[in-house]
Amino acid sequence: MVLQHEIEQLFDKDIAVVDRGKALQVFNEFKFFLNRGEVRAAERVGADWKVNTWVKKGILLGFRLGAMDDLSINTQFRFFDKSTYPLKKLNVTDGVRLVPGGSAIRDGAYIGNGVVCMPPMYVNVGAYVDDGTLIDSHALVGSCAQIGKRVHVSAGSQIGGVLEPIGAMPVIIEDDVLVGGNCGVFEGTMVKHRAVLGAGVILTGSTPVYDAVRKTVYRREGEHPLVIPENAVVVPGSRPLAGEWAHQQGLSITAPVIIKYRDEKTDASTALETLLR
Repeated sequence: MVLQHEIEQLFDKDIAVVDRGKALQVFNEFKFFLNRGEVRAAERVGADWKVNTWVKKGILLGFRLGAMDDLSINTQFRFFDKSTYPLKKLNVTDGVRLVPGGSAIRDGAYIGNGVVCMPPMYVNVGAYVDDGTLIDSHALVGSCAQIGKRVHVSAGSQIGGVLEPIGAMPVIIEDDVLVGGNCGVFEGTMVKHRAVLGAGVILTGSTPVYDAVRKTVYRREGEHPLVIPENAVVVPGSRPLAGEWAHQQGLSITAPVIIKYRDEKTDASTALETLLR
């Protein structure tokens, strides 16, 4: 792929000595395809997900090439950022419901048809938000996060971003997942199809998740992410700290627990979310 080759060549060079005009031309072509969802930081290959490291390099290249620019609305609402990453330009024909009230989507993010954005919310560069997803108030979709179709990212939830290290797997939320209010899903985590994260669940690459149904523990293994299984219903739990002193003090730490797998009752309650669309 010619574009990939050009991005990787530019990424390895000192920005001070490259042809800036040519480099910006390559970057703007790259960002065009990023905005259209035709290049992605990660993509499904069969049953697995593949990290496209060159896409992350392209995004980082944009920061290097960008100059600080005045992006202010007026004298009261002042904003300053890299010239290469203004706000994403959307039109009513894009089929995105961007409700007024302080939301922002950065250029270089893909937003699918029928996505609903409730204010205030934020989507960062490199994120991919697929069709029919709802991003609720005070929710964040971080850089390079991959969000599937018909996902509900509930109010106050954060989907973490991952740009560096280059080869790291971004956060992946597959189709039909419900992310409850005030959840946090961070680096090295993949949430599979139709899983439900109860309000307040925190998942990171270093978080063990306890499956009370299948009597097993899920962890990130090396470069493989923490994977929440399909249809799993996860709630906040706790486990005691090891050691005599910790036991004497009654100390425990938070531990996400899978308490069930989706059934008709779960489906009925999550189906109510479609009314908001």
